[in-house]
Amino acid sequence: MDTWPREDPLCAVSPLDGRYAATTAPLVGSLSEAALIRARVVVEVRYLQALAAETELPVPLDAAAAETLDAVVEGFDVDDARRVVTIEREGTETQPATNHDVKAVEYFLREHTPAGVHPWIHFGLTSADVNNLARRRCVQAAVGEVLLPALGRVQTRLATLAAESAETPMPAHTHGQPATPTTFGKEVAVYHSRVQQASDRLAGAVDALGGKLGGATGTYAAHVVAAPAVDWPRFARGFVESLGLSHLPLTTQINPGDDLARLFDASAAVDGVLVDLAQDMWAYTSRGYLRQAVTPGETGSSTMPHKVNPIDFENAEGNLEVAMALARELSRSVVRSRMQRDLSDSTSKRAMGEVFGHMLIGIERTRRGLHRVAPDPEAMRTAVEATPAVLAEAVQSVLRAAGDAEAYERVKAATRGASVDREALLALLDAAEVDPVTAERIRALSPAGYTGVAASLVEEHLAADR
Repeated sequence: MDTWPREDPLCAVSPLDGRYAATTAPLVGSLSEAALIRARVVVEVRYLQALAAETELPVPLDAAAAETLDAVVEGFDVDDARRVVTIEREGTETQPATNHDVKAVEYFLREHTPAGVHPWIHFGLTSADVNNLARRRCVQAAVGEVLLPALGRVQTRLATLAAESAETPMPAHTHGQPATPTTFGKEVAVYHSRVQQASDRLAGAVDALGGKLGGATGTYAAHVVAAPAVDWPRFARGFVESLGLSHLPLTTQINPGDDLARLFDASAAVDGVLVDLAQDMWAYTSRGYLRQAVTPGETGSSTMPHKVNPIDFENAEGNLEVAMALARELSRSVVRSRMQRDLSDSTSKRAMGEVFGHMLIGIERTRRGLHRVAPDPEAMRTAVEATPAVLAEAVQSVLRAAGDAEAYERVKAATRGASVDREALLALLDAAEVDPVTAERIRALSPAGYTGVAASLVEEHLAADR
């Protein structure tokens, strides 16, 4: 097995790059090692260009050299990333291995610039200046260009299901037991609302990402001693903001990571809502309230030919649980640095791909599962009508409104733990002073009709969301 091809997805150690490679492919451009290397190159290039354009420093970067660097950024590909890794791990004809990933980027850029520019590449910076900005740009792309749009597709399907089933009565269960009926559309609308709120929180966390550029311990010491005429804090603010991040003026060597912690907390919140959604859809399917589309040729069980398993919801649940656990661990670890700096957070941050990879799989499997199910109105109605005891709440509420202070106790005595007959339940109205119109309205009420304003709640929610 030592000769198995490492580049073959079947030989991947992680399912993210193996079994689920097609699903996680949209994240390669933002969360892969090559993407991180490219982001470092972008930061270094834009920093060098800003030094030349925004300060009086004698940076010999003419228009031609600046255009060459733009071309390096715009055309950066996997071969370029390999070149950086070669500089880091093997060295070149003129340079021994750096054994340092950020230093390798500096030497890579020397290969694309005149010798006079070389002193100004990475001038005054520490690796953390580059990495904190590069990683956050990677996260911005992953969340903004991949994860939030994927959640939007889930939302689109939820909105459709909610609208189509707003009036479809469905059994409700509290503590696993029959409760006041609801509609399938209303329950789906609840998830539509929850996913939207969680998505908004995630988007807000991305918008609030911040960056630092303060040197070895956040004091701008190297910058100031080498070029005291430059207002370095002001320069740093402008540069960091030009990358689409807010500026952190007060830091140690590293970005404290509180913004990433909030981001991971927000992603875990999304995962939690989707786990709840997947579990409920699984339960509705197991009870027969939802029908599953049959995929020709698909096997549900290796021994039971009749089975059509809700595997998408099960797969979603498993991946989202992993994503949530990893996100919570990173939320805990990224805010710790042991005084001014240590590298424990650096290796933890390399797991961001796993966090968002499993999250993306969970989102996509949730979406696919929602597209493979459809409500079975008849099955839902039959199940609702089979539990007339749910009308006990309606009866006791009407009796209360008629002034019966013991209404709850009398209805409880007649129904709790017993097999409830609808007519016997409604007969309790005869013993109370309920006006004839109200009594007749309640007698005409069926369990399937006892759904309150569920349909209008759905309509109002979806209208407000448009």
